[in-house]
Amino acid sequence: MSAITETPILVELPVLRITPPSRWWTIPFSELWEYRELLYFFVWRDIKIRYKQTAIGAAWAVLQPFLTMVVFTVIFGKFANIGSDGLPYEIFYYSALLPWMYFAAALQNATNTVVENQRLITKVYFPRLVLPLSSVLSGLVDFGVSFLLFIAMMVYYRVRPTAAILWFPAFLLLAILTALGVGLWLSALNAIYRDVRYVLPFLVQFWLFASPVIYSSSRVPAKWRWLYGLNPMAGVIEGCRWSLTGRGRPPAGPVFVSLGAVIAVLLGGVAFFQKLETTVADVV
Repeated sequence: MSAITETPILVELPVLRITPPSRWWTIPFSELWEYRELLYFFVWRDIKIRYKQTAIGAAWAVLQPFLTMVVFTVIFGKFANIGSDGLPYEIFYYSALLPWMYFAAALQNATNTVVENQRLITKVYFPRLVLPLSSVLSGLVDFGVSFLLFIAMMVYYRVRPTAAILWFPAFLLLAILTALGVGLWLSALNAIYRDVRYVLPFLVQFWLFASPVIYSSSRVPAKWRWLYGLNPMAGVIEGCRWSLTGRGRPPAGPVFVSLGAVIAVLLGGVAFFQKLETTVADVV
């Protein structure tokens, strides 16, 4: 009886070669789409960690802007008598604090995300842009919770929205892109220079007073408004306030200037972040 010999079947396994990005000034949309499930996991992880072992949970997203609004109303509204463009001071300040609180929290989370995930970065490959992007997107949950209180305030003060509210998603998107663009710069710098996290609170506080949160941009002289619009959050805050309340004129000039500034900051942030992506694992 003859022996039956089996011929081994050779299977070619796919080879994945990881190389530095050839063009660090472009946004890798296709790669981000391939890792969309990882992005979802990071967003969900950030949300769970934020509210894990907390006494009142998501209510913190309402208390912070609400208490800040009360302080601004008493000090700058009642005592300093700063104008509110005909709006109740509570609506005037809260409509500006909505995008500002989101921006400040998203900027802080995005700045620290590379350092906080240093063990993951040094062990496995994934597009590093997922980290600051997930930090920015996870903040939308807090924004949604605090927005519910704003709706209740609108009903209480009988402020009816107008057709301008259709522009609100565009201004919210502008706030997201602003937080992402600045967060990319600061997260990459924080991975190299750890004192960036100590400068961040001062930067956020200075940025608050340089933005039309406490006051209206109508107080800025007309000839300087284009320069004031170089602050990306100036257009975001004025646009959100106008679209939510329908009061005043649409801030077309500052918004267009702010839009140009946001695009420049975002593209520069993507280029800077990806340029340091090849070395960040060695220094983080």
